[in-house]
Amino acid sequence: MLLFQHNNFKSAEWLGVRRELMIALQKVDATRAAEGFDDPMGGLAGGIKLQTIQTGIFTAALKITEYYDPIKDSFTPNTPPGLPNEPILTHTLSRTAHEAVANKKLTHALAPLLSGPLVLLTFPTVSPQHLKAALSTLSPSAPNFPAPSRRTNPGYHDPAVQSGVAKLLLLGARIEGRVFDADGTRWVGGIEGGIEGLRAQLVAMLQGVGAGLTSVLEGAGRSLYFTVEGRRGMLEEEEEEEEGKKKREGEGKTEGD
Repeated sequence: MLLFQHNNFKSAEWLGVRRELMIALQKVDATRAAEGFDDPMGGLAGGIKLQTIQTGIFTAALKITEYYDPIKDSFTPNTPPGLPNEPILTHTLSRTAHEAVANKKLTHALAPLLSGPLVLLTFPTVSPQHLKAALSTLSPSAPNFPAPSRRTNPGYHDPAVQSGVAKLLLLGARIEGRVFDADGTRWVGGIEGGIEGLRAQLVAMLQGVGAGLTSVLEGAGRSLYFTVEGRRGMLEEEEEEEEGKKKREGEGKTEGD
């Protein structure tokens, strides 16, 4: 999910920004489908949501999702007792959940970013290609995340859309459980080829490591072979010299007799 700070969105601006975001995301789905990728439900665009949030409620929800375990926290000594013959409720809005995260020392990694009016962009799964399209629409920056040109997408340059985009400030993101600042978020969006490209880079890296290890082992084996062969040749020469010396000494004694 991506976090943006906004400044008093108007309804026309909000509608225009969401429209252009959906257009950009659907283009990514179409491109991936043409390349043969089998995305769930025909693409991710329909599952990507842009919405304003209540900062206080969202902060409390983050603490619950991060620190509350309904099974574990339901049987701790601090669990508040229920009424007689009443089961203890453990859902996320229950008193049990509230008591479990009421410790003021519990903070979430996103806490420094949770200030002011916020907009949340959520993804059903990690997709650097969709993330790049979203950043190019909501927080364009040349050269890696250029805004759509007027020729390819004239609607993006409507005054309402441009005014809405100008009111958005990228704060950071949470991706695969890790918190990224704005630069880190753009780094993820800049992964060439998306997740598949990242996997290909990892495979190539591992293959390179394997090839390098094989070369090192082969080199070490050749070096050991040459060393052993060289030492054996030296021992053979020394043995031949010793035999020749003994033979000459034997011949000398025969002549003296």
